[in-house]
Amino acid sequence: MTVATSSPLSDVSRSVLRLQVFTFIWMSVEAVVSLVTAWHSHSPALFAFGGDSLIELLSAAVVFWRFRFALDETRAARIAGTLLFALAGLVMLTSILNLLGYREAQRSLLGIAILLAAAVVMPWLASRKRKLAVVTSSAALRADAVESALCGYMAVIALAGLVVNTIWAKSWADPAAALALVPLILREGWEAVHSSKLGCDCC
Repeated sequence: MTVATSSPLSDVSRSVLRLQVFTFIWMSVEAVVSLVTAWHSHSPALFAFGGDSLIELLSAAVVFWRFRFALDETRAARIAGTLLFALAGLVMLTSILNLLGYREAQRSLLGIAILLAAAVVMPWLASRKRKLAVVTSSAALRADAVESALCGYMAVIALAGLVVNTIWAKSWADPAAALALVPLILREGWEAVHSSKLGCDCC
């Protein structure tokens, strides 16, 4: 008689799903607070961060469907890579508008608070996702981990920009630093899409 037991992969998949549910909840709060704050403070940096949070939500949904409903890995990796390209475009657009003086960010204590929280939560999420991506050999989860890490970087950069702008009135600091992240975002997006074309889950 065969005794049914849960496989290690099933246990790992459940861990991935729990992590993605937490990501849904956190990113929803992060997106709403950032975008509402951006609207009131006219902050392009917070707008970019809120937009990044929305893309992170979509990416988390892709990974959730990948492990909950067995979405094809190649398709999942391609979607996640495309989201990274969208993120790069969003960062470039908002940063250039900021540098051109389209809008000047105002002081926002709520914005600083959400950025501080994100700077702690997102690196932790990225670390957990990277470890699970190695176990599951999932290119989609790897790309999602990259987006979580970039979200953390963006939180730090936006926070630094707001502080510098508030203290020294240097409004160019935030968009200039954000633009420096664009090549990294594009590279990771290309790697995710390229691995999906090759059907390869290697790093």
